[in-house]
Formats: sequence, C-alpha cells, structure tokens
Amino acid sequence: MADNRGGPAHDPPETVADVGEFGLIGRVTAGRRQPPTTLIGPGDDAALVAAADSRVVASTDVLVEGVHFRLDWSAPEHVGRKAIAVNMADIAAMGAVPTALLVGLACPKTTKAEVAEALAAGMWQEAGRAGAGLVGGDVVTAGEIVISVTALGDLQGREPVTRGGAMPGDVVAVAGRLGWSAAGLAVLGRGFRSPVQVVGAYRVPEPPYEAGPQAALAGATAMIDISDGLLADLGHLCEESNVAIDVRTDLLEVPQRLVDVATALGADPVRWVLTGGEDHALVATFPEPAAVPDGWRAIGTVTRGSAVTVDGGTYAGGAGWQHFR
Repeated sequence: MADNRGGPAHDPPETVADVGEFGLIGRVTAGRRQPPTTLIGPGDDAALVAAADSRVVASTDVLVEGVHFRLDWSAPEHVGRKAIAVNMADIAAMGAVPTALLVGLACPKTTKAEVAEALAAGMWQEAGRAGAGLVGGDVVTAGEIVISVTALGDLQGREPVTRGGAMPGDVVAVAGRLGWSAAGLAVLGRGFRSPVQVVGAYRVPEPPYEAGPQAALAGATAMIDISDGLLADLGHLCEESNVAIDVRTDLLEVPQRLVDVATALGADPVRWVLTGGEDHALVATFPEPAAVPDGWRAIGTVTRGSAVTVDGGTYAGGAGWQHFR
C-alpha cells in the first residue's frame, strides 16, 4: 500500500493506550531475572521480598516530567535509570544494600509504547547495577509522565546510619562525584549537548551504592546522599545532629573537565561542587581520619554550633535546591 506521496504507508507507532495496562506490564516484565531476595515478583497482588535482617529500609521518590527531567534533554532509558538511582542512593545512605523496587508510572494515553518500554529498560539496567529487582508497581493515565519509585534495602545486621549521629571532632568525607550534574544542566540550559561526559552526568547519576555499607562497616556516625547540593544536605545533617560543619575548599576535588566547562560558560566550578544537586554522592562523618575508608575523601570537620560554613565563613553562593521556593 502506498501513501498519497507515492511512498509506502507506515502505521503510526503504538501508544500505551493501544497496548493497554496489562499488555504494557507484560512487555516490561517478561523475561526479566530477579535477584534471590525476590520470592514473588510481578504478576500477583503484591510482591514478596526476603528480609533476612527482619528490618527493611524503605524510601520513595517522585520524578515529574518538566521538573526532574525533560525528554528533549534525556532519552527515556536515561530517565528510567535516574528514577531508580535517586531512590537506591537513599538506601545506600542508610548503610543498607538495595534489594527491591516498586514502580508507579503515570503517563498520557498518547505516550508511545516504546517510550514506556525504554523507561522500564533503563530501570532494569540501573537496578541490576546494584543487584536489586523490580518486583512490582502500577501503570495509570495522567496528563504528564510521573514516575514514583519505592526502594527497599537490607541492613544485613548492621545498625542504620542516620543523619543524627555526627559529633564535634568527626571528619566529614564524601564518596562519588560532585558538581557534574550541575555542570551538565548548565550546558543543556545553554542549548548545547556536549561535552558528552558532563551532559551524561546530568542525565544519569552514578551513586556509589557500595560506599554506603562500606561507610557503615567503617563506623560512620552520620550519612546522607547529596541530592540537593553538598551544603544544603550537610545542613540537614547539622540540624539532625545539632552540630556545625566546616567544608574546606582546598580539600574538594574539582576535576579539570568541570573547570574547562565553567570557563567556557563563565561559571564557577567550585560553586557547582558546593551547591549542585542530583549527583547523589554520599557524604558521611567518621570519628577519626583513620576511619575514613578507601574511596572516600575528607573534605571538612564537624564542630560545635549549628551552621554549615566554607573555609570558616558563610558561603555567599547559595546552598542548593529546594522545592516550593
């Protein structure tokens, strides 16, 4: 069959409405392997997940199109990976190992089925990076794409590392990259798509999942994942621990790539490192320098007080992201 221009006719791409709720669920779960902790996976009224510790660490995040991601900036696979990463980073920040994830997907009925399938493929990929399984969820109609993920984790017999245990004299250390996502956002905001490494850091964060349990085993006194910016999230830790923290800029890692991008954009790379969110690195406090594990780097100290300072003074460049402001 030919169209009115003389070429072959093409059927329009399938939408999620064409596939249907259960058809879509079947497509995104068929043939996927689950970790041993998944006793009953997708397909029943609820999942069953092993909890050998007898306690379960749980966290939920919601990503909204236009607020947390844009499909003209990120491929659906990237968005799927990001949705999982931001949740599993919270599990790691408690010193736990991610085990299972529940996903709620809301999207317009006109959404291409291949977009929903690509979102799911990214989710499976990122979950697999930490050895966790996608064990269930829901799909509903909405006016825009909204992804809600609940992550579960296993403490493996350890006590959780909360935000409330930092003590004066502790060492502040970080694991993972800082400032990369903020740099990528700045590049995309200027209409560019490169450097690829920087833009990729915005599209898909790389939380150091293994560093959370590692810190717990090393005796970390407090920990948090950096979602809103280093200074902003250290502020939460200070509030819960009733302490102050001073960050030293001479101890921060500012990669040359960020320096180059900042120079090209007329920006300050140190500000990206201090206030840029969505890298989902981990920052923790340790009782002494010798307790800081390999792969972590000391960046400051815990003192008496109630504020976060930089090089002994108030930082004028802001703290980080806040919703509703």
